[in-house]
Amino acid sequence: MSGSHPRSIFITGAAAGIGRAVAERFAREGWLVGLYDVDEAAVQALSQQLGQQYGAGRVVAGRLDVADAEGWAQSLAAFAQVTGGCLDVLFNNAGVAVTAPFGEAPLARHHRLIDINLKGVVNGCHAALPYLKRTPQSRAINMCSASALYGQPMLSTYSATKAAVRSLTEALDIEWQAHGVRVLDVLPLFVNTAMVRDEVSKMKTVKTLGVRLTAEDVAGTVWQLARPLSARGLPVHSPVGLQTKLFYIAAKLTPDGLNRWITAKLGGH
Repeated sequence: MSGSHPRSIFITGAAAGIGRAVAERFAREGWLVGLYDVDEAAVQALSQQLGQQYGAGRVVAGRLDVADAEGWAQSLAAFAQVTGGCLDVLFNNAGVAVTAPFGEAPLARHHRLIDINLKGVVNGCHAALPYLKRTPQSRAINMCSASALYGQPMLSTYSATKAAVRSLTEALDIEWQAHGVRVLDVLPLFVNTAMVRDEVSKMKTVKTLGVRLTAEDVAGTVWQLARPLSARGLPVHSPVGLQTKLFYIAAKLTPDGLNRWITAKLGGH
């Protein structure tokens, strides 16, 4: 508990996929859940569903484009009115992918991806810090990806943003220890979500490795990182699933040249 309020989590990209699974898990566990997405109709519908199941006062929903810094300020202020000014967990989940040879995707799509996947996380961490600082054992959990381990062909800009999120997580986890705030990330391989089915599934790497994770698998990892236990022993990076953990270990132990060769072969190059 944070004061007299239930523990709280602010989720971006909450309308579907991993964000929705995390919202459902935390609502079931009795947390106060903030649902934010550019698809306001979808998060309002999810809010109504979760409110009926767990109590209307436990769910807050609103529209948020994570690339909009002012939108972040307004959404967090509104959520803080319900939580008593506290924020136990910020879950920076909103993300998009561009799956195409780099030069074939319009430059505007690359820019929009950077705005959402990287600037959105920077905006969120910056805006949420005052609330996290005043909440004991608070955490910022960033949605990363196994593509951050080595840049993926057909996912070049996506991989770059996730590598940047990984570095940002490492830096802020060191900086913010002075405030008692942990900053962590979650690194799954391919997850059975609409983004993978509609966009990423065209990659040869997906056909080779398969899609072995569900959104609920990722939600389970986020839950383990957010639980009100001692934050000191939590890892900065959490690969999700056995397959991802093996790639994570291999990326650390394998020379760059061999990592490049493996990545190229899996991608059909």
